[in-house]
Amino acid sequence: MERKNSPKITPEMAAHIRFLVKERKLFQHQVAALCGLNQGRVSEVMRGKHYPDVPPAQGAFPF
Repeated sequence: MERKNSPKITPEMAAHIRFLVKERKLFQHQVAALCGLNQGRVSEVMRGKHYPDVPPAQGAFPF
């Protein structure tokens, strides 16, 4: 099976990922499925590897 690359993480995506994990209490694998990412990318956002200063978003889910 061929591996599929995840899209690049933007600051807006990082904010919504944090919102879904922290505020909506979703698991990382659930957020990954919603965003079309792999779980490793979600983990990197949550650990602060990508856009550590971006706070969780508020409002509608844009993607």
